[in-house]
Amino acid sequence: MRALSVLIPFALIASTLPAYAGTISIEGRGEVRAAPDMATINSGVTTQGATAREALDANTAAMTNLIDALKEAGIEARDIQTSGFSVNPNYVYSDARDDLGYSLPPKINGYQVSNNVTVVVRDLAELGAILDRSVTVGANTVNGVSFSVADPSELLNEARRQAFADAREKAELYAGVANATLGDLESISERQDFNGPQPYPMYARSEMSAAAPVPVEAGEMSFAITVNVSWDLNNSAN
Repeated sequence: MRALSVLIPFALIASTLPAYAGTISIEGRGEVRAAPDMATINSGVTTQGATAREALDANTAAMTNLIDALKEAGIEARDIQTSGFSVNPNYVYSDARDDLGYSLPPKINGYQVSNNVTVVVRDLAELGAILDRSVTVGANTVNGVSFSVADPSELLNEARRQAFADAREKAELYAGVANATLGDLESISERQDFNGPQPYPMYARSEMSAAAPVPVEAGEMSFAITVNVSWDLNNSAN
């Protein structure tokens, strides 16, 4: 009898526990949109010369003017970074052939020097004026403008909250249809999805120097999180 008095309470407890019914894995998505607060420009100068030295001297003078103009416009030194430098010969090809019928090798006809900088603009209100001023002082290559948010951490956290809530809502729906309930949380994994204004190419033109500041529209950016969440499933009590 003493053994039976011990077994009966455990049997009663086991009968009250929901039966394990497996696991459920659900994907959820959350998205937050926000206006960018900074932009990145890649611009520079390409020069030509009869010799590499001549092309380089011209390029150095123009790049010095460009960097000085950027700093005068309020761009800090930490936000200006050299991102490309090259010296290349200009080749001239000919259809002429030698006595054996072989094509003659190309000849060097001058040199080209390119120097590019990546510039971070933290005041978007000045972006158009900075683009215009860059071209005015000699920048003849502007490869594109891209927008971003300096600190997207809180935006991403809000997207995470939305994504988890979305996954849980779906999981509870499926569990209810299956006559089950959600049990312990088993795992969470996430994937960040970025979708914002795409960089667009800009090409310098000499007539821009007399034009109004370049019109620029920053639009909005999307910060999205996709999560995959797994729960245990318990059979609902009948």
